[in-house]
Amino acid sequence: MNPSLPALIARLHAFSGIAHKRDIQQVARELRDAWPNPSPNGDDCALIPDGSGYKLLAIEGFINRFVAEDPWFAGWCGVMVNLSDIAAMGGRPLAVVNALWDEAQPHAAQILQGMAAASRAYQVPIVGGHTNLRSDRSQLAVAVLGETASPLSSSAAQAGQTLMVAINLQGRWHPPGNNWDAATRADPAELRRALALLPELAAEGSLCAAKDISQAGLAGTLTMMLESCGLGAEVTLEQIPIPAEIDLEQWLCAFPSFGFLLAVDEARCHEVAQRFAACGIACAVAGHFTREQKLILRYREQRACYWDLTQQPFTGITHQ
Repeated sequence: MNPSLPALIARLHAFSGIAHKRDIQQVARELRDAWPNPSPNGDDCALIPDGSGYKLLAIEGFINRFVAEDPWFAGWCGVMVNLSDIAAMGGRPLAVVNALWDEAQPHAAQILQGMAAASRAYQVPIVGGHTNLRSDRSQLAVAVLGETASPLSSSAAQAGQTLMVAINLQGRWHPPGNNWDAATRADPAELRRALALLPELAAEGSLCAAKDISQAGLAGTLTMMLESCGLGAEVTLEQIPIPAEIDLEQWLCAFPSFGFLLAVDEARCHEVAQRFAACGIACAVAGHFTREQKLILRYREQRACYWDLTQQPFTGITHQ
């Protein structure tokens, strides 16, 4: 008997990463009166015109419990996730800064050691930050500056284009959360090579749009992408790259370390898949973009709506 797709969708909706992303609606409302942004929000980075190209600016803040319980990995992730945001916009990173508050030097040292290890692995310098070691709790935020001459935007996807999913399956679960660690034990040269592929493909025109798979999971991240471009998508879950013997539901909630949603013209799909495969990254066609503003999932002959953006906003941020 096939597992129920509507029941799976209901459980995915209850995943905490979804609630965190939907909170963006409240933030966006309060910032409506801020000075106008030259480029719209909703992408993985801010896009800032700079001569003939663009600077990219992104920031990540981390849940206090995660920082308190897993300080070294939190520090590593502070660098890694920001670099993925830069890559998703077709960019290359320039420098990282951090804001660290902590109540004890040994714990803060582990956070900084994790950041330093990621900085060395990805060869991106940490150039400054703000530190308070007399706080009553551990808190971490990390920002990154990058650049690009060929920006990718999640709003640039078009109906009829192919949805491809690129994920590094060569990892392991990093408990207690849904973190798939495909980075901390990997060859640093391979990490850099895979991350550099996205700006290469962007410059060649092989990618039309991209988005980094975040803590909202694959389906939640795709919903944000669809909201940004004013489209829908139909996805066959069996076609998503997944490690052997990993539960599909857990995988759909995972932060995969290296994972991207890509909008690709059909004629380029084979080339894109081959280029990722050459970097040790699984990349497969998982569906296509549609004009109807709904995310439709298919699974074992079942078909159901994951999210209807005409009835319920996700982040409330759209470029349309």
